[in-house]
Amino acid sequence: MDARLSAEQEEIRRTVRELLIKRCGPEEVRAAVATADGYDRGLWTVLAEQLGLPGLALPEAYGGVGCSMTELALVGEELGRALAPVPLLSTAVLVAPLVLALGDERQRRELLPRIASGEVTAALAVPGTGLGAVLGLTGDNRGAWAGGGRAGGVQARRVGGDGWRLYGEVGQVLGGHSAEVLLVAAHAGGYARSRTLLFVVRASSASASMASAAGLVRVRQTALDETRPMARLELRDVEAELLGEDRGGGVLSALAGVGDGAAAVLAAEAVGAADRVLERTVAYVRQREQFGRPIGSFQAVKHRLADVYVGVRAARSAAYYAAWATVRGVRGERVGALALAQALEALRLAAAEGIQLHGGIGFTWEHEAQLYFKRAAQDELLFGPAHRLRGCTAEAAGVFGAEFDGEEVRH
Repeated sequence: MDARLSAEQEEIRRTVRELLIKRCGPEEVRAAVATADGYDRGLWTVLAEQLGLPGLALPEAYGGVGCSMTELALVGEELGRALAPVPLLSTAVLVAPLVLALGDERQRRELLPRIASGEVTAALAVPGTGLGAVLGLTGDNRGAWAGGGRAGGVQARRVGGDGWRLYGEVGQVLGGHSAEVLLVAAHAGGYARSRTLLFVVRASSASASMASAAGLVRVRQTALDETRPMARLELRDVEAELLGEDRGGGVLSALAGVGDGAAAVLAAEAVGAADRVLERTVAYVRQREQFGRPIGSFQAVKHRLADVYVGVRAARSAAYYAAWATVRGVRGERVGALALAQALEALRLAAAEGIQLHGGIGFTWEHEAQLYFKRAAQDELLFGPAHRLRGCTAEAAGVFGAEFDGEEVRH
């Protein structure tokens, strides 16, 4: 593995960072999350039309740029630094790869160019309280996370020839209140032939409580991290289109495949956020004085920040390797989940130390340090926690297999 970034990759990172410095400061972030959409549509338009970020990892045949998950992870790192409230994660990282993997040619040519151009945003709606299990990061996604038969979740029934109707409710849908396209996971077949399928629901970009699809109600929920807005969807006989073919096993495998890439991007986002917190904290301890000298000159403070620095550097290495491994199809090692665990821990440590070392202003609502701590906490709730990410990886690797007899591990 060559750890050096290419000139093109460095240019992508530099361009995104310069744009975000100009257009996505703390005040702009607060203003964006307070809007009905929950994100800055102007910034999203610039990122899409000028930089092509929604289609960065999509093939050129579908209007994309033709880059890989590595470039998307580099973009994620810069977005994480600014906590940029844009729907790149839900649209380009979660939904677009599923359409590419499962959709038929007509669906790909209809949806992917519109996603790549930024014309539409998309959201993945799956029952349950955590995306980690659905994406195969914290457990086997062949469990009962989507309900089954009449056991809750979202149910799908066939109407006529190829028509489908959805009924149920989904909470904690990232960007679900404003997305123009919804990708909804639902159970079909009842008890006799129960299987999980994905359906395309077309909804408008109206206000948080309105939608164009008949029977669909979307309500924006209060989120711990306001920069990742979430919604509750209520579906009452909503017209939907089956994504691809009726093959339940293929859907679960595709979700697990998307989980590898999503974990790499999420890890890079967390690394960018942690690096930004460390940068701000170092600048602050150099200025704040106690006993006639900057507090950054005290050995205890240096040691604490050194621990944060080591954690951020290690997490960046893990995130870059995860992105590299995803591009090369290295799935058996589950490096994405491990990288995400390390990055989330690095971000939580960096944010906690940042709040502590900022003293009385660190925990106030007006200071940006609390936003980074909330990002770490909500990402752990949605995709983690770290010990579950590592535990699932260890189980898949057979670490706790037959060699473990309860008393000792035979090497």
